[in-house]
Amino acid sequence: MKTYLIRLIVILVCSVGLHSTAMSREIVITTPGKQAIPLALTHVLPYDTKHLEVEKTVDDVLSADLDLSGLFELVDPAAFLDDARQIGVTSTQVNFSQWRLLGAQVLIKGAYRISGGQVELDLRLYDVISRRLLAGHNYRGQLSDLRRMAHSFADLIMKTLTGKGGAFNTRIAFVSDKSGHKELYLMESDGFDAKRITNHRSIVLNPDFSPLGREVIFTSYRQGNPDLFRKEIYTGREARISRQKGLNVSSRYRRDGRELALTLSRDGNAEIYLIGLDGQLHKRVTNAWGIDVDPSWSPIGDQVVFVSNRQGNPHLFIADLIDGHVRRLTYAGKYNATPAWSPDGEQIVFSRLENGSFNLFSITPDGKEERQLTFGTGNKEHPRWSPDGRFIVYSNDISGKKAIYVMRADGSGSRQISTLDADCSHPAWSSGW
Repeated sequence: MKTYLIRLIVILVCSVGLHSTAMSREIVITTPGKQAIPLALTHVLPYDTKHLEVEKTVDDVLSADLDLSGLFELVDPAAFLDDARQIGVTSTQVNFSQWRLLGAQVLIKGAYRISGGQVELDLRLYDVISRRLLAGHNYRGQLSDLRRMAHSFADLIMKTLTGKGGAFNTRIAFVSDKSGHKELYLMESDGFDAKRITNHRSIVLNPDFSPLGREVIFTSYRQGNPDLFRKEIYTGREARISRQKGLNVSSRYRRDGRELALTLSRDGNAEIYLIGLDGQLHKRVTNAWGIDVDPSWSPIGDQVVFVSNRQGNPHLFIADLIDGHVRRLTYAGKYNATPAWSPDGEQIVFSRLENGSFNLFSITPDGKEERQLTFGTGNKEHPRWSPDGRFIVYSNDISGKKAIYVMRADGSGSRQISTLDADCSHPAWSSGW
């Protein structure tokens, strides 16, 4: 697990009588959830007319996002003093002494104004100890944009304190049979506002977002064969881009968005191929007697990890796209599936069947470090990374129906995010939105 360096200068003050000494140091988070920064999250306050739904929405989104990050310990609102009821969009308006008394090291304050269906939202992040503004943003938009504003500020907080932006203002695609057919849905990163975006009245599988998040590819049986489709999210336009005889499945975008890796069975056996966005064949990657499926690109696009039973049981293999060499990655377990390469290239997450249940594991690309991330009953399958590499989304059927879950990359903080009363599976995480 990477160490997150929190760029927050903390002044340690030791008082003896009227004298004090001070020194500064940087907080280092070695494991999210193990060493948390005390953070006070106040309700946003009205500049004029009060709007309870605005306050609740911003509070709910920020608290959920920051809790999932594992970097913060929220100060109990019941302990807040009167400064929590004062607008503080400038440092001079904040009573930092009160927040230091409560043990807070960072503070979020905000204010809003509603006018003609428009919302103006000012959010600020303060360093309590040094009494200074760390980050702030003024948002303008429709009331329907409120959740997006709050997600964006959570991303800004992550960027400010760790040097790497967050993945909260993104979308997750998944497959659900809510309509009676397996169709493609989109929801926010916390599961809110799930919307169906296909109407194929058939079976839809294996979505993947383009690098810019504006398009999604998926397999559909709409016309009888498992063909590959490409859909523009904002316009709704669709096109069938690969209709080779047999399988056209488990397709993934290359990082530059110009090429796709997928499984085709056009020659009778399931193999990994590379194709263009127009469906034209570029390269055959594998050529073995076994079934080769579920490719996932390395971040720089020179390798793909995939599943093959060419040596007996399904295991992970890595194909070098430059020299054509294929090497075996996993040796433990008898059934390994659905690998996903992390955005930084340092880990590959996958699902393994053991003792009657699928659980999630991670392994380094050299195969030297394998780690189990989830435990217990329930099948945890189809893991995918958030674009910042901090989280993993997957499906879990522990409740009897498949649902979408998210957890931190180290396996901690697992929680269900899908809310549809139906099976939900095959998640994919977009980049920015």
